[in-house]
Amino acid sequence: MIDVVSIITHYLKEEIINIRSVGGGCIAQSGIITTESGSNYFLKQGYSNGMFYCESNGLREIAKAKCIQVPEVILVGESFLLLSVISQGAKINNTMEDFGRKLANMHQFTSDRYGFFEDNFIGSSKQINTYSTSWSDFYFINRLLFQYKLVEQNGKVTEELKDLFLKLENRIKEILEGSEDIASLLHGDLWGGNYMIDTSGDVVLIDPAVYYGNREADLVMTKLFGGFTTDFYDSYSKEYPLTPGYKYRENIYLLYHVMNHYNLFGNSYYGQMIDLMKFYV
Repeated sequence: MIDVVSIITHYLKEEIINIRSVGGGCIAQSGIITTESGSNYFLKQGYSNGMFYCESNGLREIAKAKCIQVPEVILVGESFLLLSVISQGAKINNTMEDFGRKLANMHQFTSDRYGFFEDNFIGSSKQINTYSTSWSDFYFINRLLFQYKLVEQNGKVTEELKDLFLKLENRIKEILEGSEDIASLLHGDLWGGNYMIDTSGDVVLIDPAVYYGNREADLVMTKLFGGFTTDFYDSYSKEYPLTPGYKYRENIYLLYHVMNHYNLFGNSYYGQMIDLMKFYV
């Protein structure tokens, strides 16, 4: 068994005097460690499947854009991730407006193709990031089809789902027609639980599932559990206006996350998944 405390102690060159568990993580076990000098660090443990390497690479990729804060990666191993501590604060008047503007700037940090140099995770599910120069091909094969195959593996495909998915496959290029041909840096899992507010009232992004994709996918994810504030969306649109047809394409991006939730959490997501498919077919 890996002695994480010894590895971190050796790296920091000082003793750890306290580890305090903190809640809020849906997947990993989290805690604040304090060293003999009084320094604090955020420690995540609980998985040894490469998830923490992926998370660290995602945080570093977002940091490259120099648009929005992320925790600093201090040290990463197969079964742990050590980050700087973000002292939690509260929203101020312009927090969400500033968030929208910074996300729009991040989405202007681009690549010449869709995908990422490694596969990573969306929640605890594998997320495939094989490079492609076609957004519709990338999105269908690596997002929708991959989730559909997981549904098959889980023995949860119904005749209704099979029929709708085949029809959707035949229409995917038409559905995504008109979306801009730009591969933007995406957080990948941007819901309300994956950002924090620091003591200055600024947003800090956490728990990314980074890849380069169409920015509409990031914005739609913000709406999965009720959405962000009007100030956020207005500020984003002012900074980086969306292309025509965005509203029509929203449901195709929601579908990926709902299919993932169906695979992870079960039948309560079945009806929503079917309704999203029926919107197009």
